Amino acid sequence: MRKKIIAANWKMNMTIGEAESFLKDFRLEIEEVTGVEIVIAPPFTALPKLSELLGGSQKVRLGAQNFYFEKSGAYTGEISAAMLRDLFVRYVIIGHSERRQIFGETDSFINKKVLAAHASELKPILCVGETLEEREAGKEKQVLETQLRGGLAGVSAEQLVETVIAYEPVWAIGTGKTATSAQAQDAHAHVRAVLAELTDAATADKVRIQYGGSVKPANALELLSQPDIDGALVGGASLEARGFAEIVKAGVPA
Repeated sequence: MRKKIIAANWKMNMTIGEAESFLKDFRLEIEEVTGVEIVIAPPFTALPKLSELLGGSQKVRLGAQNFYFEKSGAYTGEISAAMLRDLFVRYVIIGHSERRQIFGETDSFINKKVLAAHASELKPILCVGETLEEREAGKEKQVLETQLRGGLAGVSAEQLVETVIAYEPVWAIGTGKTATSAQAQDAHAHVRAVLAELTDAATADKVRIQYGGSVKPANALELLSQPDIDGALVGGASLEARGFAEIVKAGVPA
């Protein structure tokens, strides 16, 4: 049984003070919650404060929104895996559609991050997903396979089990549109089938695949009830403590 993983991606939102206030309220909301893994990925500036406040919590894990694959050096503006580990960061989001579209990250570039994350014992949350144009052209499965094969090149079966895949249809991110539960399940099942081709069915069955794309309290339970949807990567709805807590509660085992 795959444990659900609900991750908050705050993107370029939340000052240190706002992050501290959020965490205080959020922890009150989830006091009784068990059986689901929770990750918060704040901006880099808020990581030290949240790391201090969480104090190595097993209930709420810290994630980062990005990092660079080199260990150190002349890379102005970048953050290394060692810097994240120093703050007890456990997860790192890699290949988000905004990184692909706005910052031009390619599958091969993303793959370097995935491999570097594993080398530093960070767990990657690898994002894959198609644009509206690609879906309307019937190419969504081809796009997903290309992104998975490129992003996971050189990843061992053992490392794959420690990787989270986030399926995020680009057309549903921040738009208010959500893939239907059937569309999401179909995409997740295809992702798992590709993972089985890359390794084997038993390994693929252990990998957690999140859905990301306008997840909110109103649709979380239906999405998370699908057999191949193992969590959610939540953007805008993760900025409000009670709303995010409701999404987390939707992932609690029945």
